[in-house]
Amino acid sequence: MPKQLAHLGPYSDLPACAIRANKLWPRVVPGIAASRRFLKALHFQPRQATPLKLRVDKRWQRDGICGEALSWSVGYGPRTEAWLLKPAGAKGKLPGVLVLHDHGAYKFYGKEKIADGPDPAPPVMTPYREEYYGKLAIANTLAKRGYIVLVHDTFAWGSRKFPYETMMCGSNPMMRIMAEHTVGDPGGGDDMTIKRYNSVAMQYENILEKYAHVLGATFAGIVNFEDRIAANVLASRSDVQTVGGGIACMGLSGGGMRSVLLNATLPSIKAAVVVGAMTTYPGLLDAHIVNHTWMLYPPAFAALGDWPDVVACRAPTPLMVQYCEKDGLYTLAAQRAAHRHIASVYHSTKSPKNYRGLFYDAPHQFNLDMQQDAFAFLDANMR
Repeated sequence: MPKQLAHLGPYSDLPACAIRANKLWPRVVPGIAASRRFLKALHFQPRQATPLKLRVDKRWQRDGICGEALSWSVGYGPRTEAWLLKPAGAKGKLPGVLVLHDHGAYKFYGKEKIADGPDPAPPVMTPYREEYYGKLAIANTLAKRGYIVLVHDTFAWGSRKFPYETMMCGSNPMMRIMAEHTVGDPGGGDDMTIKRYNSVAMQYENILEKYAHVLGATFAGIVNFEDRIAANVLASRSDVQTVGGGIACMGLSGGGMRSVLLNATLPSIKAAVVVGAMTTYPGLLDAHIVNHTWMLYPPAFAALGDWPDVVACRAPTPLMVQYCEKDGLYTLAAQRAAHRHIASVYHSTKSPKNYRGLFYDAPHQFNLDMQQDAFAFLDANMR
């Protein structure tokens, strides 16, 4: 008898049947061909990944940071808003890092989770950053260290989020049920508005994935296309020192998944940091499928390789993966299996030192110790 899976019960023998029939998760040989296959499997490349109508909307200086509020069109939907941060008084070129905001089942804000812009951070971000980022605006911290940092809202977050009214349209009774059962501050106000929005948006991602499938695309592919545009915005700037012709990327959780996909699909990424976003696909099968965004599940990936293959497909590109041993979103066994898999890929390219996999006695977060290790990794590979 197969192991009983929490979500499948009497159908716990289904995965083994599907794995045999579809020959899932083959071992990937890293290289340009593998990178191109993963990009094609995302099923969303409507045009070259460059910004349309890029402009600077505002400039500011405070707390040791010079900032620019940028915006551009990706060719559909609202304009993307972004902040570019660098040390005040910086001269010449600096290495560039694209810092990617997380998922967090929190779509009302995007870049505000990890960066301070021209205005003080929204008060609701204080407890959020305390839980996940050691109380810091990590993009600003990295900029003060001597980098040019870009943070942007991606598809369905912040300036790119779907209006509440759209999600609550008459054809979506499920959305109304979600809104009515959202638990929040009994006094209402902005906090309740945000909680209700996030509750509905979390479920609305399922509808977006259905639309993507009907349109021959994937939710992950749309996010990745927009992230590749942002990366090209940063890499094309005259004040960015492109190390080896490129920039770095970094993110926690959903931002880590975005970092996996960006590293796999964009050759100009010359170093990547993935935080709290690594597992094997088989390791998700018992009760952990439900924990994650559609960014982790492009349907065609299963026939191309395992999730660790995606992030390692551009070995020997420098890569750091940070694993949280008390992360409830993955099993520790699956994280360790992913680590061994990635390490073996880098060993096969005779570049074992280019991969750093670090485990932390921590829950799902990017704490101060992890940040220091990640920043040191960037220093070693981007300067």
